[in-house]
Amino acid sequence: MTGDAGTAPQPSQSRLAFQAVGRSLARTGGELGTRIAGAWRAVAAFARPATSLVSTTGWLVLVAALVSALVAVVFDWVEFAFLAATLAGALLLAVPFVFGRLRYRVGVELEPRRVVAGERALGRLGVVNDGTAKSVSSRIELPVGAGSAVFRIPSLEPRAGHEELFAVPTNRRAVIVAGPAISVRGDELGLLRRTVRWNDPVELFVHPVTARLRPSAAGLVRDLEGEVTKVITDHDLSFHALRAYEPGDPLRNVHWRSSARTGRLMVRQYEETRRSELVLLQSTEESHYDDEAEFELGVSVFASIAVQLIKDATKTVCATERMRLRTTSTTSLLDDSCRIQPYARRGGPALGGLRELVRDRIRLAPAASVVVLVTGGAQPLSEVRAVQTVLPPEMPLVAIRVQRGAESRIAKVGRSTVATIGDLGELAAVMRRVRP
Repeated sequence: MTGDAGTAPQPSQSRLAFQAVGRSLARTGGELGTRIAGAWRAVAAFARPATSLVSTTGWLVLVAALVSALVAVVFDWVEFAFLAATLAGALLLAVPFVFGRLRYRVGVELEPRRVVAGERALGRLGVVNDGTAKSVSSRIELPVGAGSAVFRIPSLEPRAGHEELFAVPTNRRAVIVAGPAISVRGDELGLLRRTVRWNDPVELFVHPVTARLRPSAAGLVRDLEGEVTKVITDHDLSFHALRAYEPGDPLRNVHWRSSARTGRLMVRQYEETRRSELVLLQSTEESHYDDEAEFELGVSVFASIAVQLIKDATKTVCATERMRLRTTSTTSLLDDSCRIQPYARRGGPALGGLRELVRDRIRLAPAASVVVLVTGGAQPLSEVRAVQTVLPPEMPLVAIRVQRGAESRIAKVGRSTVATIGDLGELAAVMRRVRP
């Protein structure tokens, strides 16, 4: 026997050598790849000022010219040689169009900066030649929302200006961004394109249509000084009862007359009063609404109630699943309401979305006196009522279902009030009848 039966076989020297060579090659290849990638990035950065001038069309023309030249050389086709020369000539002729420098002062103004959906808004593009020589004609592109306006700026004398007016579409609630204004120099075929940004974007707020409500948000908040609750405390205004003194109780709460009559110290207890605070929420999940128009009706109802609460100086938290709206002023709230957008829940529609929304957002105001929830008509009524299960017993719920064309009505189920709104014009009358 030359070895033990339990001894593992040792790898041969040749295998170890091959493994070492493999590791060395892999390490060398990795280092070479890293160097090549670094060199390519350096070359790309060096050439970027030139390559950035070539448009997508220009790159396609360049590739077509190279392919045509290759075909002409390989197959000796004269036609492809002419095609390659024509495409290359078009690129060369486009080069002079990108030279030159513009010295502009560009301003974009929107008037007014805030409108209600459907109202008219106008914009003005002003261009002044700040150079000391006469400028050449140029083209300025101005993105406006999802579209883009193109203006031809004529040749301008030094300090001379040019003005263009344009209308801004305000059909629906949105934040419309106008700008930045970009001057474009290049050939008419669009092969080469040199752009210069001249100003910062300007925002136009298209507010939702709102309804005018009566003060105090139609009874949602019923007092200014606070409401008495069933919570017993040692410090408040509303007297509740007397109890025996316990070590640590403040002496100022001792009721001396009762203490003298009973022969032991008695202290006062009070019912806690809370400053009126309201949580206003809107569900923005797509599956809760039948269509886009119904969603916009929900935003209008939400904004109408929020505006009146702010006017009444009611402490309010306004929020959706994905954002909390500012309530410092009606303007800031309406500006934020322009950014409310529907979203699709991952995995498709699912029940429980309303309860998740309310459970998460009442943490912002755990001592709120009322929760108002705006949702769409596609949500089952049972699911809307089930939201009350995630609220504390002393916190009533007012749910407002928007359902276009439906008859407005109010239903009371336990501590929940469910109102249905079919048209924004009916909101004021319905909210006057709501009593949480």
